[in-house]
Amino acid sequence: MAQQSGAAFTRRTFIGVAGGVAASTLLAACSRAGGNGGAGGGGGKTAKFWNMPWGSDAFLAEDKKIVAAYKPTGDLPSFTYQQIQWANFTQTFQSAVASNTNPAVSSGGGTQAFQFAAQGKIAYADDLIDSWSGDLEDDFLDGLLDTMKTDKGYAAIPYNLDVRCSWYNKTLMDEAGATPPTTWDEYVETCKKLKAKGYYGFGLGSGAGSFTGSHILTGFMINNGGGIFNEKLEPDLVTPENEEAIEFILELVKNGYSDPNSATYTSANVQSQWKAKKFAFGWDGAGLPANVGAVAPDLVVGEPLTSRSGKQGFLYFPNNIMMYKNTPSQKGSEAFLTYYYKNMKTLWTKKTGIGLPPLKSIADAPEVSGDPNNKTILDKWNPIYHTWGAPGTKGLFANVAYTVDGTQPMITFTQSILGGKVKAADALKTLQNQIEPLMK
Repeated sequence: MAQQSGAAFTRRTFIGVAGGVAASTLLAACSRAGGNGGAGGGGGKTAKFWNMPWGSDAFLAEDKKIVAAYKPTGDLPSFTYQQIQWANFTQTFQSAVASNTNPAVSSGGGTQAFQFAAQGKIAYADDLIDSWSGDLEDDFLDGLLDTMKTDKGYAAIPYNLDVRCSWYNKTLMDEAGATPPTTWDEYVETCKKLKAKGYYGFGLGSGAGSFTGSHILTGFMINNGGGIFNEKLEPDLVTPENEEAIEFILELVKNGYSDPNSATYTSANVQSQWKAKKFAFGWDGAGLPANVGAVAPDLVVGEPLTSRSGKQGFLYFPNNIMMYKNTPSQKGSEAFLTYYYKNMKTLWTKKTGIGLPPLKSIADAPEVSGDPNNKTILDKWNPIYHTWGAPGTKGLFANVAYTVDGTQPMITFTQSILGGKVKAADALKTLQNQIEPLMK
């Protein structure tokens, strides 16, 4: 179903900006090609669709089948299919754009479209979305399209959702006499009961390569009406809302409700703690059960929590599909995406491992909604989710990748909080000072 949290960073983030340093971290400057360009690969008769391995081998087989069945009308191009691996995917896209051999349509890292859009390489999707009025446009989950909107237009189309939510082991919860919490204060009581039985109630990690811990801390700030960016899309971390949220996390840590080694835990370590029945309540992605073996049937998605200030909210990552200006036919790109979105349902109904669906019609399918954890996420969490841009904006923008999405300052911040020896205001100020210079 949803992608594994351990790979969340590479699946969401495209790091790059025009410049003269290493291509592994910077987006190569490139000029827009005229005519059919390299993206066509066939004099306007064919165009390229590049997709990422969003699921299992079954995903690749089904996705290729969907694309192969596309039959363009008139002189619109047909589409070839290529899967791009996550390893070195940034370089793959950078090189393709720089040499004008990029695809006409692709998925990619979650902020990739916004970074390429800032360089003038993305074809905005406004006309396509307008053509879906009364049809596909109304089928997207509420508020989801807004996450793709910039001041210049829609940079991409939502494709699949990588979410963060709470999980608990129902057997261990019953053993401890604990009930699933719905507020921060109830959560504290739940943690107390779990600790009395030797279990951790604030299960997460922030070790090497594990970015989920920073997602969860950001989620709690959003939960309290805060977040990282203001309406000017600038970092604005030292706020009463954020300070209250981080003080609450510190309360959990100092009371021994989190594993003292959490700051060093990789995703594999976190999953091992769930398997060992050390974590009875924690925070992760929707794909957690797929990674914890025999305890998976005991895992249940919890309810969104209401903060002490009476607010709800949390963090998610809308992965997306984008169109490029360098294309053999813009109308062809739009026609293909219309076909693809109307026929991609089987990627979910055949359970190929892709993240949660963006369309209501797919979310309502028995194969998806029949999973009670899926249903809880889609029915109760999705309405309260925000992107990294909260509280200033519903959407995404290029600076997210440079400053907070998988960056070292966010890891350092999270590890300091999980260490429990800092003050919230000091930690937030340090983070503010570290990410401000990263703004482009």
